[in-house]
Amino acid sequence: MSKNVVIISSSPRINGNSDTLAREFARGVEDGGNKASVIEIKDIGMEFCKGCLYCQSHERCIINDGINKILDTVQNADVLVFATPVYYYCVSGQLKTFLDRLNPLYVRKNTFKDVYLIATCADDDISAFDGTRKCVQGWIDCFEGVKLAGSVLCGNVTDVGDVRNTDAPKKAYELGRKI
Repeated sequence: MSKNVVIISSSPRINGNSDTLAREFARGVEDGGNKASVIEIKDIGMEFCKGCLYCQSHERCIINDGINKILDTVQNADVLVFATPVYYYCVSGQLKTFLDRLNPLYVRKNTFKDVYLIATCADDDISAFDGTRKCVQGWIDCFEGVKLAGSVLCGNVTDVGDVRNTDAPKKAYELGRKI
């Protein structure tokens, strides 16, 4: 049976390095016989969480922006993939805000069980991804039965397109194809 894979790309740059890996992952998912859809955070129009907890009793956010439009898509995914550039040793602000705004999912019956992380950064030390992994794992830990199933982490990429000079696109494609 085909899996529904939802890929969240948080890169603010068109064709940014993490976005390039997200697209390769999606291509692998489709070549593997599954369905991939990509949500570009920069395109959904998203405000910051107000911390009001309205979502906990209404299963949606009180803020009328792009988040409510994609909640069902995320909830009904079999697999979630978060793609992010690493800024100051953590996920991008765009992804952090997005994760905060997914709070309505906490009270819903979600189908996703596997989460994948795709991340790129300028630093070449693998420890530069520690904060990014911790942030995503913290979100995962809020959902029973959900696990980090895999990741593609690529350092030493700064300029748009640098990732194409690494083996990370192939790794992202292969990981997506194996789902």
